[in-house]
Amino acid sequence: MNTDTVSIKVFKVVNIAFLIIISAIMVFPYINVLANALNDGLDAARGGITLYPRVPTFENFRVLLSNSNIAKAAGISVSRLLLGTAFALIVQFSCAYVFTKKTLKWKNVLLIYLMIPMYFGGGLIPVYILYAKIHLLNNFLVYVLPVSFSLYNMVIIRTYLYTIPESLEESAKLDGANDMVVMLRIILPLSKPILATVGLWTAVSHWNDWTTTLYFVPTNSGLYTLQYILMKVLKESESITKLMQEASQNNLSISTNARKTVTPDTVKAAQIIITSLPIILVYPFLQKYFIKGVTLGAVKE
Repeated sequence: MNTDTVSIKVFKVVNIAFLIIISAIMVFPYINVLANALNDGLDAARGGITLYPRVPTFENFRVLLSNSNIAKAAGISVSRLLLGTAFALIVQFSCAYVFTKKTLKWKNVLLIYLMIPMYFGGGLIPVYILYAKIHLLNNFLVYVLPVSFSLYNMVIIRTYLYTIPESLEESAKLDGANDMVVMLRIILPLSKPILATVGLWTAVSHWNDWTTTLYFVPTNSGLYTLQYILMKVLKESESITKLMQEASQNNLSISTNARKTVTPDTVKAAQIIITSLPIILVYPFLQKYFIKGVTLGAVKE
């Protein structure tokens, strides 16, 4: 038997085993939290729950979903994700397309100018004062406008656009198309992989962010995001107790015995699942675009 063939087989076996171990280490904590979220609270307090609930129940999720603040915060988070991601892709793709033009004057100077904020910033206080001056505090637009442009994402998109043959654009212009038509009808459809990749990065960033709410939405509770409420619940034991009391008062369908079996720890676990599950479900649908978008343009022939 060829030595190289044996080495390749050994490498594949070791590689697969290593990836399985790494995957198990990464997935186990999430499955453990899910098992606690689906378990009776008093029973979970005994410990020993690993991969599946010992006394299954949905009361922990019902307590959360019956609270109006959670539903409102989820709506704000979803709205922020959709609008913020869409607007960011429009801004970054348009900017990347412009920077692929050879006729753009002072291109390098503009890139250096845009690169400066990546390394130097004024800090939180100047940003807070600026947002106050332009009326972004306690405003939904504070979730969308300040993060609509990322030089890193723009450069990634621009690098991908360089892989699209210039002959396509030239032939379109010979047929009478202008730059806007070329961008929307030729370049944009061919850029789906990289837009899906950057869109996924942007969406995850929007979904996980809670510091924007903490710093710039201090008094408007109607604009609190789901992640910010989760942060407060995880840090303040009184918040979870109040949440359970409100759920008990507002939702009469929750039986008295069930309320007694719901504990702060299991409700925390349920809220972690509710907060993280939507963005996890997005990954399988964008995986093929994600892989293609990252690898295309990485090798120049």
